[in-house]
Amino acid sequence: MQVILLERIARLGQMGDVVRVKDGYARNFLLPQGKALRANEANRKRFESQRAELEARNLERKSEAQSVADRLDGLTFVAIRSAGETGQLYGSVSTRDIAELLAEEGFKVGRNQVELNQPIKAIGLTNVAIALHPEVEVTVTLNVARSADEAERQAAGEKLDSAEAIYGSDYDESARPETFFDPDAEYEEAEQPAADAENETPEGETPEGETGAGDEPRTGA
Repeated sequence: MQVILLERIARLGQMGDVVRVKDGYARNFLLPQGKALRANEANRKRFESQRAELEARNLERKSEAQSVADRLDGLTFVAIRSAGETGQLYGSVSTRDIAELLAEEGFKVGRNQVELNQPIKAIGLTNVAIALHPEVEVTVTLNVARSADEAERQAAGEKLDSAEAIYGSDYDESARPETFFDPDAEYEEAEQPAADAENETPEGETPEGETGAGDEPRTGA
């Protein structure tokens, strides 16, 4: 389907451009959201008559977006999530989660404005682009950690491996459990408990009341 763009669309074109897009993209996104019109003679005339108004509206939206971008640029948002020892999350952080984090700090951003190729699935720092307007984009940092303390350490530039994330900065590599054991060492057999030693029958004797192999049964005198 051919459409007339009513605003700049990334990787598609500028306001007023006539472009060909997939029918589903036009029907489900561009047309219902007022970002484009079907490319026909009537709509071309309609666009030309409204061009000045559309350009003024676009300029106003761009100015508003830039104002938000100036306050948002470079900020870090912390997401506390559960994760395993390797740092892999039990779940993920999606565009919806990021939009909600920004909303908690007073920034109204739609999930479709969060540019994330795939959900975040591990702890760490991730740069995330926010498209506030077709011509205004800003980058924020998402700090995903298992605790506030871990988030502070990551923000300070400390690179955490799985053991450090669990045991903290005092973690000592030499304190790994396997280093306490010498694989070549010979260990003495543990002594038998006293109670077992008392009940042990001397070699060659048979406990009273039992008949050893090959013995004749005892008879009374």
